[in-house]
Amino acid sequence: MSQAVGIPLSTLAKVERGELSMTYDKLLQLSERLDISLLELFSMPAVPQSTAATGRRSICGEANTITVSSRNYEDKYLCSELLKKIITPIIVDVKAASIEEFGQLITHEGEEFVYVISGSIRVYTSFYGPTQIDAGGGHYLDSQMGHAYVRAEGCDSATLLVVCASKSEELNSALIEQMVELARETQPSATPVANTKSRDRGGKRPRGNPPAVRTQGRPARR
Repeated sequence: MSQAVGIPLSTLAKVERGELSMTYDKLLQLSERLDISLLELFSMPAVPQSTAATGRRSICGEANTITVSSRNYEDKYLCSELLKKIITPIIVDVKAASIEEFGQLITHEGEEFVYVISGSIRVYTSFYGPTQIDAGGGHYLDSQMGHAYVRAEGCDSATLLVVCASKSEELNSALIEQMVELARETQPSATPVANTKSRDRGGKRPRGNPPAVRTQGRPARR
């Protein structure tokens, strides 16, 4: 190293032991001889952060499913008792039979994958032409891009598995609130239905006061 950078061995030894500080000129000489920038010279390697397993799990069932009905979809939010989820799984029954019937495209943060369980749908986005997806097919998209799922021509019913994901821990609540707001806009006279029995271990409940939300098909205390 001493020969490579042109600095006496004794000087380098004192620097390593913390007995001597290098001048700017010597640091510049060191970086030039090693063919690295001063920024690289002082940067520390990233230390991978190990995360312990939380052991969280949830079994899908009626007791922890929140259903939100609007003009375009009937959304069943699964595993709703788990808050701050990275992914939000939803079973969606598609109601709209055309993009004209659907109305304005929906946007929200994150990304999503839709898998057609039964029936056929057409996926509309603000950046691409419509795409038909039949049963057994899937579609991945950027959720910040306007998007809508409608039934394909001649299809009377379509059921989807939609998995939304985001770095934000509040995506699940935000999605439910967005769908509830759409339900209010399309069903202004709907009677508010309390929701829900689902809680996390801390006793918190999902937010929102939906006009067409139910758990286990009946009202439950908030």
